[in-house]
This record gives sequence, structure tokens and C-alpha cells, in this order.
Amino acid sequence: MTPSQLARISSSDDPILTARLEAISLLAESITERVAVMDGEFNLIYANRATSLVQDSETPSAGKCYQAFAHRNEPCETCPAIQIFQDPSVSSVSCSSEEDAPACGMRQTFPLRDKDGHVVSMVVLSEQLSQSRGLPEGLVPKEIAPPTVREHLGDIIGRSPAMQQLFDMISLVADSSATVLIQGESGTGKELVAKTIHQLSARRDKPFVVIDCGSLPETLLESELFGHVKGAFTGAVTNKPGLFEEANGGTIFLDEIADTTPTFQAKLLRVLQGGEMKRVGGNHPVKVNVRVISASNKDLAELVKTRLFRQDLYYRLAVLPLSVPPLRERRDDIALLVQHFVQESCARHCQPIRTVSPDLLHALREAAWPGNVRELQHCIERAVVTTKSPDLNCADVGTRGLKKAESDLRSVSKGAKKQAEKARIIQALQDSEGNRVQAAKNLRISRASLYNKLREYELTSAQAGRGEDSTGR
Repeated sequence: MTPSQLARISSSDDPILTARLEAISLLAESITERVAVMDGEFNLIYANRATSLVQDSETPSAGKCYQAFAHRNEPCETCPAIQIFQDPSVSSVSCSSEEDAPACGMRQTFPLRDKDGHVVSMVVLSEQLSQSRGLPEGLVPKEIAPPTVREHLGDIIGRSPAMQQLFDMISLVADSSATVLIQGESGTGKELVAKTIHQLSARRDKPFVVIDCGSLPETLLESELFGHVKGAFTGAVTNKPGLFEEANGGTIFLDEIADTTPTFQAKLLRVLQGGEMKRVGGNHPVKVNVRVISASNKDLAELVKTRLFRQDLYYRLAVLPLSVPPLRERRDDIALLVQHFVQESCARHCQPIRTVSPDLLHALREAAWPGNVRELQHCIERAVVTTKSPDLNCADVGTRGLKKAESDLRSVSKGAKKQAEKARIIQALQDSEGNRVQAAKNLRISRASLYNKLREYELTSAQAGRGEDSTGR
């Protein structure tokens, strides 16, 4: 099913939902997991190629999901995914093990919201093709090659699992024209991610324009982005095109979008909705063809809840959301980053290449790095500039000034809380003889929350005692 077919079937009058569905169809065709979209009545809207390979025809038959995937004429007795529609606060529903999975093979489900934030359908991720139960007789899935580990994508460096996932997502979203929202802490490299997306896209030969929304007052930011006409304000002696016009055909990167005012957000929303803008003081609309990539070091979803950021603009910007991991969650990349920054700094300052001592590398891996990759880069460059020895050691970098990661009382409290929570879950499962429904009731949490905790703590039925739940599975 093509993205245009998907959009027509799903929503012809909701541009936000249409863009999200098109993005899902674009991304889903490139993965081996089975991906489907269905509404609250379990009507099948979309299924990717991996899903169609386990059916008797090229595309799953129209109708209900239980007909297409579970080969049943009646709905399943219970479906965990229904919680997506019953509780708007549920962000996902997971089946943590083989015993929990329904007959269709569902592993995880996410809500799909319209422009008003209402849940109108759900995205269902099922087991991989190679694990699929119910392949038609004689159909053997194509052998899937193991994924290759890349050490860089463009100028982004990393080989940790978190970065491999980010590389995959960047590669998938690059060719789309949908908006991208990049979230991550300061210093993680959000602008570098945006630039890489542009360089991998069909817009690579057109301008890539960057503006820091948090560094300019509202009136100046509006003039910079949209331009102004002569006489629009004091000092406007000539007509001036804005950055949207300069980026026409290319990409514009709006950094720190969370720091903008509600008035500016309303004007930006009009540009994203209609693809046209007006210069400050002007009356004639100007058509622009620009892909918008935005970034923030704040959680925009939380700002929407507190009414500090427009909900409709958030859904416009976050059609394709990306998250850049902090350095503390990718410590395996530190050695690779240090090597790169040493070579780069030595070349920039016309110095011979330095080597890094094992003690220094260990100290760098143990540091907290609240400033993330940017802080590490500056730390290495400072050491290169201020020392002359061929080897960089702890004294050169001043590792005593680096705060060690997760060594304070707060981290100890978090660890103790997790251990206590894990022990309580195990006890609840043992008391209920493995009945997850009863265990969730005893713990006073939802069944979905219990499944998520089981996955988080890597708990299996064997660890907590097996038993049937009230659904009979």
C-alpha cells in the first residue's frame, strides 16, 4: 500500500494525521518487524511489506485485524491494545514475553493522534518475520543479514547501540519531506543531526539555514525568518527577504524552538500549514518550499501539558521525532570520540598527533559529562593547546575537576528504589502463582504497566513462577 493510498483511507481532512501516516508507511517498509495501523474498531488501515509476506496475498485483506493476522472470524477474547483508546494517558502497551502475546503476534502498540490530540488509531508492532507464527505452507521468509555496525554517519560519530538506532532513523527520515523534531540535552549534537539529515536528503544541493530561536527577541526573530518590507518599522529602509525565502528548496533548522513566544508560534504554524508566509509589514503572501527541522533541549510534550507550547504546533513539528542520547548513555563511544577530537584539534592547531594514556581514557569514560559531547570536545582541545608532551595524561586534562558519574546519594537512592520495586514485583507474581492480572491488581498498577516493568527488569515467568492469567493464556 502506497503512502498516498494510506492517506486517502485514513484521513483526507487532517494534515497532521496524514503526514504521520505517510511517515509511518515510509519507515515501515524498510524494517523486518511487522507494522500495521488500525482504528478503534480494529479495522485494518495499513500493513507494511513484512506483514504482507505472512499473508496469502500481497497485501492483507481489508477488514478486521483478527481476520487478517489471527485467522479468526470473531474478535480475540481480550486485546491489550484496547487500552490505547480507553486511557488517553497510555503512551504504549507492551507484551513482554511469548506467553503474553496475543494470537496476532503483537509486541507493542502506540497511539496515533490527530491534529486535536485525540487518539484515532494505533500503530501495532509485531514479531519479526523470521519469528512469525502462521506462515503459509511452503513460504520461507527471506534470510535477513545481520546489521552492520557503523562508526559514523556523515560527521556524527558513534558505534554504540543507541547511536546505531539513531543512524538508522536518520537514514530513514532523510528522504521524507515531513518535519523533524530533534530532542536531546545541550551539547549532544542536535544541529549536527539536522545537518546530516539535510545532506542525506534530495535537498542536499539547496541551502541549509540555521537560526537560534532562543537568542533573538520575538520581533527580530520574526523579521529574520519572514523578512520585512520597507518602512515596516524604524530602520527598515529596504525590503529584506527572510531566512525562509533564502532556504527555499532546502532545509531550515530552528534551534531551541521551545524558547519562542506564543505569538511567534502562531505565525510559524501558519507557514507550516499553508506553505506560505508574509513579510513583516507586508500584505502579499510568499510561497516557500522548505523542509523544517526543529530542535529543543526541553521536553515539548511536557510544555504542551503546561500550556507553555502550542499543542497544534507541536504536532506539526513532531511528525518525525528523533531523540539524541546523552553521552552518559553511550560511554562506549567515548574512546572513538576522544580519538577523533585529538586528531581534529592537533590538525587545527598545527601540532603533531598526540596519544591518549589508558588512565586518561578510563577517567574520561567515568566522568559525568553534563555538557555531553561538546564538553568532551572542549576538554580535549584545551589539553592539546595547553600541553606539549606527545602523550596526554590525567594531569594534562585535569581529570580531578571532572565530576564522576552517578556517584552521589541521589543515584544510590534510585538504585535502591529499583531493587525494591523489582523485589516487590517478583513477590506479587509468586503470590499470584504467575497470574499477571492478579499481580497487577495486588500492585495497584495496570496490566500494561506491569508488562513494561517486567521488560525493564528483564523478569521472566521462570523467575517468578508460571501460571495462567484470567484470560486463559
